Amino acid sequence: MNLAIVFSRAKSGITAPLVCVEVHLSNGLPALNIVGLPETAVKESKDRVRSALLNANFEFPSRRITINLAPADLPKEGGRFDLPIALGILAASGQIPFAALEGREFIGELGLNGELRHVPGALPAAIACSAAGRSLFLPASDASEGALVKSARVFGIANLLELCAYLHARIELQPALPIAAAESQIYPELADIRGQTQAKRALAIAAAGAHNLLLFGPPGTGKTMLASRLPGLLPPLSEPEQLEVAAVHSVAGRYDASLLKQRPFRAPHHTASAVALVGGGSVPRPGEISLAHRGVLFLDELPEFQRKVLEVLREPLESGEIVIARASQQIAYPARFQLVAAMNPCPCGYYGDRERDCRCSADGIRRYRNRISGPLLDRIDLHVPVNRLPKGTLSSTQIEPDDSELLREKILLARRKQLQRQQKVNSNLTGSEIDALGNISADNRAMLEEDVLKLGLSARAYYRILKVARTIADLDDSNAVEKPHIREALYYRALDKKPE
Repeated sequence: MNLAIVFSRAKSGITAPLVCVEVHLSNGLPALNIVGLPETAVKESKDRVRSALLNANFEFPSRRITINLAPADLPKEGGRFDLPIALGILAASGQIPFAALEGREFIGELGLNGELRHVPGALPAAIACSAAGRSLFLPASDASEGALVKSARVFGIANLLELCAYLHARIELQPALPIAAAESQIYPELADIRGQTQAKRALAIAAAGAHNLLLFGPPGTGKTMLASRLPGLLPPLSEPEQLEVAAVHSVAGRYDASLLKQRPFRAPHHTASAVALVGGGSVPRPGEISLAHRGVLFLDELPEFQRKVLEVLREPLESGEIVIARASQQIAYPARFQLVAAMNPCPCGYYGDRERDCRCSADGIRRYRNRISGPLLDRIDLHVPVNRLPKGTLSSTQIEPDDSELLREKILLARRKQLQRQQKVNSNLTGSEIDALGNISADNRAMLEEDVLKLGLSARAYYRILKVARTIADLDDSNAVEKPHIREALYYRALDKKPE
């Protein structure tokens, strides 16, 4: 038989659609053609495959070879199809048995000497392959990544000769095992920060309800240090969340087994472009907001980012995903991140500072703050002032109490309450859900609505204040949202009040 079919997987976002590599040998002048929407790297695989087969002492057929990558309308990229193409040629020419390819999928880039090299996206391929009930053969360097899927049978292969020996039943291979991640992650301690009691309280509220946070104050008051402490306060990642995070980093080529159980913390520079932040490019790749999935995205010096860059955050902050559209396809990446931003109150940084005078004009301050649009500011739940510490705080030899573990326990308990009550964190509640599940009296709602109208806040801000109040009540172990909880939540809307 001159036709062989080998199963493989493409890379499309964080999914891995099935690709059937069909190889047909026919009479005619020797040639090798690849069809099925291959990009340049896939077309070049014919030269890599030819050299790999010859250097591994296999025969390269002197016939007309047609290779179809089906489905034909799915773009194919990279060198991941080298291995299935080589196996298809060997099977079609009778050098390996057809039966050995059944129930198996193959991914890998071939070196000219027949060795298998790393390909991105091993984890999504393992998830999809396991769901299809087939075994997956990967380069040895990627096997431990694919083995993170407990239900998958993943085998690591060093070179083409080893794989063919296995397919001929001449050697045995053992399924790959995942590399164990560190059980305890080391995060910066909250006790390292002197003072800033109010900011630490806001940090706990943000961690408990997965709320977005904006820290503003003079330079050097600890805004960046506070932001870097948030991942350490968040509850540990569940196993499904670990796989989600690892899948995003896998397709981005940034997978690191040692960080498997750690919440991501991404801090792009303010010169980052919109594509760097949300993803994209001619070959779409995940951006910083997707690499921060299930973790924290920290934007320092928020007004210094280009306005058009900040505006692209508005949709993923609401939906939890980013859709990148191209002429030939649409790719969706998850982006369920917590936004933490920091900014100075004015261009010189000292507006409202007790120790130094501000040199900025009123118009200058207004222009500076207007770099952040109202709709984006509306989506940030907590606006927290971080002021200069009182005299004597830094020089004090008194050790700050390390209550991080107690705070983590309170945050974890609050999260559990939310999941038991509504199966999601408070920040993800819809307006109707907070109305039904918030346990907020009619009098307290009326009081908040009156305050919102006085301050000129939006309807979105009204519901976000209710969500934050619900989180404060959960931290205080209160079933009902009381007046003090609403007042505290309202206090954290400092920057989006109606201007005087």
